[in-house]
Amino acid sequence: MGVQAKICGISTPEAVTAALSGGAAYLGFMFFEKSPRNVAPDAAWRLAQPVRGKAKIVAVLVDPSDAEADRISEILQPDLIQLHGKETPARARAIGQRTGAGVIKVLPVSEAADLDGAREFEAVVEHLMFETKPPKDAERPGGHGKPFDWTLMSGRRFQRPWFLAGGLDPWNIADAVQQSGAPLLDVSSGVERGPGLKDPALIAAFLDAAKRA
Repeated sequence: MGVQAKICGISTPEAVTAALSGGAAYLGFMFFEKSPRNVAPDAAWRLAQPVRGKAKIVAVLVDPSDAEADRISEILQPDLIQLHGKETPARARAIGQRTGAGVIKVLPVSEAADLDGAREFEAVVEHLMFETKPPKDAERPGGHGKPFDWTLMSGRRFQRPWFLAGGLDPWNIADAVQQSGAPLLDVSSGVERGPGLKDPALIAAFLDAAKRA
């Protein structure tokens, strides 16, 4: 049957081409200076031009100010803004209203109780994303390449479509989907040959595996 996938942290034309060729439904561009996948808004706009009308363009932000959200939204014109920080439901709703973009809210998970926070966001976002909770001393909220216990998601029902993220790669997708029931997948470091260096062959392999999951 297959599941749709998002390739996140895109920073080169080669990665864009591989993602589109493989049938990615979402392409994410990271705006966070501490990330090896960080891109300038103007560069992201250029990279996103072939994507429009073929896949959803996602701007990934971490606790953005109004000015940052406005600037990136104006330049990139994303379909969706992914909030990867400690944003509240009220803040997520406000950012969506300011920018006119749909919102994906990332929720960090390490235990079943972490899933309860999804309820507060379901009325104000387009999608949810469940990502591995980062180490306490981490400088960035995601992109660490570690999975959480996928069985925590099994049988859970949400009012919004949701992404499974954290530690996915071309070789574990089938298990991830079987154990979690995820309708959508998000990958970044799992299709890289080094920090921030997307590998077109790994992107192709991931998307092919997602179609067969």
